[in-house]
Amino acid sequence: MAVITPGDASARRQSPPLRLLAARKARPASAVGTSIVVVFLLVAVLGPALAPYSATEQVFSEARQAPTFSHLFGTDRLGRDVFSRVVIGARDILSLAGLGTALAVFIGLVSGLLSSYIGGWFEELLFRFYDSLLAMPALLLALLLLGTLGPSRNSVLFVITIAYIPIVARVVRSVVLDTKTKDFVAAARMQGESLPYILFREILPSVLPALAVEAALRFSYAIFLVASLGFLGVGVQPPNPDWGLMVSEARTYVSLTPWALYFPAAAISLLIIGINLMADGLKRVLQLES
Repeated sequence: MAVITPGDASARRQSPPLRLLAARKARPASAVGTSIVVVFLLVAVLGPALAPYSATEQVFSEARQAPTFSHLFGTDRLGRDVFSRVVIGARDILSLAGLGTALAVFIGLVSGLLSSYIGGWFEELLFRFYDSLLAMPALLLALLLLGTLGPSRNSVLFVITIAYIPIVARVVRSVVLDTKTKDFVAAARMQGESLPYILFREILPSVLPALAVEAALRFSYAIFLVASLGFLGVGVQPPNPDWGLMVSEARTYVSLTPWALYFPAAAISLLIIGINLMADGLKRVLQLES
């Protein structure tokens, strides 16, 4: 039997926003992670207004300048302002990773709910197909798909969705297999409730805590995948200020313009760390509710 401390009991009585704030206060690392993610989201939304220069503007007379007040992150070998490219690139990477993750979570949720509840040959065939996708690392699967589709933003979006649907579906399946045997689900069936009602009103609330944490983790992996594809040159194509592409372009000239490599690499690392810390805090909040 789980022991509920007075702190946990008081947290249960609070509203969800207050529980979230309480968990953030109890775990400063989660608060820091959430703050980092919020800052990056604001940068993505306000990017063009914050960037002092165009992401593609080339001023050859100012090429390879170290960080100064006029160029906070310096300039690259083509005279492009690195700060502007990092700021504007935040919108691209967050929109691609966010939309791809959202599609993967939605499709994985629906397919996992429906197939796991129905069971039988439909579930067997679907999850054997998902297992075949999971047999390959996400990056290798992405390279195979992009080799067929060609590099573009839409191709990267499709790749993220396909790569993470099986993982989300398996998380949903593990919860559904346990929940569908519960008494309240059996009572809903005896009352003649429809399949959509049972799935989305009775079973879905039990799935949401695990799904929320998994979605946050998939988001961080999607950001890393987008950056990796850009680094390999098969993702977002030039002259878009993709962070992975910026790292790839700068690595050849790292001895001349190290700042052109370090700042986009630091942005990738900081954002992924922030999302993982935020996911840890979200998991703690959902554990208090369960």
